[in-house]
Amino acid sequence: MKVVVKKHAIQIGDRFMLSLQRTLRIPNDGKIYPLPPGLGEFPIYKVSDYRHSVPHVWDQDNSVFIPMYQREALWLAFTAADWKPNAVMIDIGRVNAVSGESESDSLHSSPQNYVVCPGQPWLDGINSGQGSIRQFVAMPLGLGLTVEASITGKEEYGAIQIKVLEAKEGVFPDHPPKQRQSGPVRSASMAGTAMGLAAGGQMKQKIYPDPYGVDVWDPENFAEVTIHIVNSELFHEISGQKCPPTPVDAAAYTKSGFPWFDLYDENSADLSPPENLTKVKSLNDSDSFTEINIMESQIKKLGKEDK
Repeated sequence: MKVVVKKHAIQIGDRFMLSLQRTLRIPNDGKIYPLPPGLGEFPIYKVSDYRHSVPHVWDQDNSVFIPMYQREALWLAFTAADWKPNAVMIDIGRVNAVSGESESDSLHSSPQNYVVCPGQPWLDGINSGQGSIRQFVAMPLGLGLTVEASITGKEEYGAIQIKVLEAKEGVFPDHPPKQRQSGPVRSASMAGTAMGLAAGGQMKQKIYPDPYGVDVWDPENFAEVTIHIVNSELFHEISGQKCPPTPVDAAAYTKSGFPWFDLYDENSADLSPPENLTKVKSLNDSDSFTEINIMESQIKKLGKEDK
């Protein structure tokens, strides 16, 4: 499968597109929050364009980096074809975000270690079960606060690893129908170091079981992408550019009356969390988040059928 890196998205194969959305870092205060909005895509930079200034271990095929402030969070947005879906594995520091396994290259169903797109429109964090995830937030490597450190006891990789697989020949159509569909839309609309992803606050989101079965996916037809995360200082050292400005904090955003989101999917199943992900170290917010009070009128319903 061919990989094409664009300014704000990564295209994998003919139909699959991945973007990394800037968003608000919700407090880790025991509450389960609705989905925060997308505040625009992170810019994506190819490692191959900065070989003279990036760590040499980054110089691999299909390797990119994004700048991210520690106060921010991100979510992964998937665009794929309803008529011919893809299977997608998401690892953070070589720990699977769905199953909690470390360094597993192959798909399997027990426990399921991938998502199916479309079906799964986005992923905001690690699987915590009961219709919720724990948000992807950035932390410096070496402090023992990342999901990788919690699961493996080490911080060797960092980064996000994405593997996209095609279905086997003949399972789905080779050509699209006349009318193509798109998924629910989620947007606002109204110290030089590499970073890894830690588990932040909890929000309402399901990770859906594969409706087709693991045998549908072709283990020989895939592509992999590695996404490194850098803080503002390292980004400047690598690129010579200032880091893009960060969005407002969650409390200020909510006080302004902007929307949060709730996906209307109570009829859809949810994957149970693996035991090791339920034990991932909880990140205590060092930014002194204040309590967020979200009015019901600010929560916008997104139906899976609204396509």
